[in-house]
Amino acid sequence: MEEVPVDEKPLFLSPIAKPMAPKKLTKKIYKCIKKASKQKSYLRNGLKDVQKHLRKGETGLVIFAADVFPVEVMCHLPVICEDKDIPYCYTPSRQEIGAAMGVKRGSLIVLIKKHEDYEELYNEVKEAIRTLAVQL
Repeated sequence: MEEVPVDEKPLFLSPIAKPMAPKKLTKKIYKCIKKASKQKSYLRNGLKDVQKHLRKGETGLVIFAADVFPVEVMCHLPVICEDKDIPYCYTPSRQEIGAAMGVKRGSLIVLIKKHEDYEELYNEVKEAIRTLAVQL
């Protein structure tokens, strides 16, 4: 029996985690999160903070972690995103989202707002997420 690399081991993924970002898009999303984290007010992190700002009318990209348990804590947010026409997708790991932000703890959800420093990458990720949503 061969040893499976750590990054290819199956994770617990929520059954509602659709659309799931493919590997290439996931890397771009983490890169966008990393750039947004340098601009303090352009990244909202955590369930309560993102939920509050979505209800206040902020827009951007919403990235969910797919390995959340229990899923009921955030299953209402994709519906809010769809109602407000905000693109969203799932990435496999909440620890990776946290690492992209430069913190040791994982994060269930982030809201990335547009900024001129990473506008090109932001628009590329946004279009890729919209095409993912159309494919469903």
